[in-house]
Amino acid sequence: MDACLDGAELPPWDVMEALFADLAEARGSAYAEQASARAARLHADCALSLDRRPGGRARLVERLGLMLREQEYAAERLRAARGSGDGDGAALAWARDDHARASARCAELRSRLAAVSRTPDRFGTATAAPARPADPEPEPQPAPTATPPARKRKATGARFAGLEAEDGGADRAPVLPAAPAASPRGARFGGAPAAPGTEQPAASPDPAALRTAQAVVGALLRLRAEGRSGEAHAVLCEAAALPGHRLPLLAVELHRAGLGADWATLLWEVASLPPDGLAAAVDALAAAGRTEDCGQLLRQGVARPAAEIAEAATALDRAGRGSLAQTLLGAFVRVRSPQEAARVASIDPPRLVPQLLAAARTVSEARERGVEHALRVAGLG
Repeated sequence: MDACLDGAELPPWDVMEALFADLAEARGSAYAEQASARAARLHADCALSLDRRPGGRARLVERLGLMLREQEYAAERLRAARGSGDGDGAALAWARDDHARASARCAELRSRLAAVSRTPDRFGTATAAPARPADPEPEPQPAPTATPPARKRKATGARFAGLEAEDGGADRAPVLPAAPAASPRGARFGGAPAAPGTEQPAASPDPAALRTAQAVVGALLRLRAEGRSGEAHAVLCEAAALPGHRLPLLAVELHRAGLGADWATLLWEVASLPPDGLAAAVDALAAAGRTEDCGQLLRQGVARPAAEIAEAATALDRAGRGSLAQTLLGAFVRVRSPQEAARVASIDPPRLVPQLLAAARTVSEARERGVEHALRVAGLG
C-alpha cells in the first residue's frame, strides 16, 4: 500500500470503490458519484499509460497469475467456512470479502491486458471516456462445490489485503515533458478550418493566451501520438486551471487540431473547479458566445454541495450573468431535493430564494410547490 500512497503504483479499482463508498457517507451519493466517474476516467488513462511502458504487459501477466492463486485460496477458505458448521460468521465474512476482492482484481487485470493488447489509432483514446472496470464474474473453482458470486466491494478492513505482495518497485509515473511553444506544423494542419459550430477567436487574440493554447495543443498531439494517454489527461487537468479568459481560445485551437474530444474532457475538469473558478470559466465562455459549453459546465456542476452551488450562482449573478445563474439553479432543482434547494437558499436568502423559486417554476408546478414547502420549513419562505 505504501507504493500506492507514494505514487509509484496504481491502486486497484476495488480500493477506490471502497474509498468512494466512504465519501458517499461523508458528502452524499451525488457528490461521490461525480467524483467516482471522474476518477474512473483518470484511473483507466493512468493504467493504460503505465501498462504500455516496457515490461508493462509482463507485469500484468505476472500479477494476474498471483491474483488467480489468491482467488483460489479465498475460494477454498470460503468452502471451509461454509462447511465447518461452527457458526463462525466472522470467518465466513472475511473469506467472502477476500474472494470478492480477488475476483474484482482478476477482472481488472484482464481488462487492462485486453486494453494494452489493442493498437489504437492516433486519437482512439480520446473518442470516449474510459469505462470503469467491469464488475467481476465469479471464477471457476477447482472443486465441484459452487462458490458464491462476487459481490460489490464494501469498505472493510480487508480492502487493502494483499497489496504488500504487489511489486512495489515499479517505476514512478514520468514527469510531464515541457510543452512545445509552437503550434503543430506541417501540411496536415495548414489551413485546417475550425470544427463546425465552434467560434473563431478575436481578430487579435492575446499573444500569451495564444501561446498557451498552442503549447497545450502541441503537447496533446505529441502525447496522443505516443499513446501516453495518462499524461495527456494530466495536461488537460493543468489546462483546466488556466485563467477563465484563456479557455475560449483554447477551445478554438483544440477543435482546429481535431481534438474536440479533449475539449469535452477539459470541460469535465473545469466543472470540478472551486466555485469562483467555475463562475469565471462560465463567464468567459458566455462572453465568447459558447453558450452550449456554458450549459454543459453548469449541468455538470450540480452535484456540488449546496454551499458551493450558492457561491457559484452568487458569483455569476454579481458578474452580470444572471441568466447563467438561473440555468445553474434550474439544473440543480431539477435533480436535487427541495430540502437541498432550501440549504442553497439559506446562504443568501434575499438573492437566492427568488431565483430558486423561479428555477423550480421552470421545472414543474409540483417541484415549485416542493421547494416552497421546504423554504417555509426552513424559515425562509
